[in-house]
Amino acid sequence: MHGNPRIVSDVMTHTAVAVGRDAPFKDIVGLMEQWKVSALPVLEGEGRVIGVVSEADLLPKEEFRDSDPDRLTQLRRLPDLAKAGGVKAQELMSTPAVTVHADATLAQAARIMAQRGVKRLPVVNAEGMLEGIVSRADLLKVFLRSDEELADEVRREVVAPLFPVPVEPIRVEVNDGVVTLTGRVRDTSLVPVAARLVRAVEGVVDVEFHLTPGSARDEPR
Repeated sequence: MHGNPRIVSDVMTHTAVAVGRDAPFKDIVGLMEQWKVSALPVLEGEGRVIGVVSEADLLPKEEFRDSDPDRLTQLRRLPDLAKAGGVKAQELMSTPAVTVHADATLAQAARIMAQRGVKRLPVVNAEGMLEGIVSRADLLKVFLRSDEELADEVRREVVAPLFPVPVEPIRVEVNDGVVTLTGRVRDTSLVPVAARLVRAVEGVVDVEFHLTPGSARDEPR
């Protein structure tokens, strides 16, 4: 019943900035500044993603510059201390890389980002080769869909199949992404189903219902 959800390839950046495993520390910082990104995929061979180096991976070098942590702290923070001494991408990167496939839904990509605490994901094919990058900002692009576009999809994908013969025409209004359905329907038990389907329309911020029960005898003669 519902239209196909948007997928990562719909919103991702296809031209991705990346580095090789031997990229020097300063080159990595320079690329991040130049391209205004917070992380870079690390590649080997013909473009297979083997890790990601992020700002968080680079910060230990500054953090431990003039510190003298005790032995207990050193043991607890061994990975950070190791990265503080790293000078190339392969010594600094987090591995294995957290990645996503181009045909993953935006919801799946958002879930991976939330669970793994990352701001962007390298997009790879079945062989692990880099195809692009998807960021949090990319996932939010669906909320830039116009109110008119959202209203058309709700009418087509939700209202028409669920309420093919309403007691009175159901009005669909969208204001700043908030969908409002107004009218009378024969079966109000379908309203929770409609709510779930409307919320599943990508770009919808919220949904409100003013659907009241009606019957054939309520229709004008």
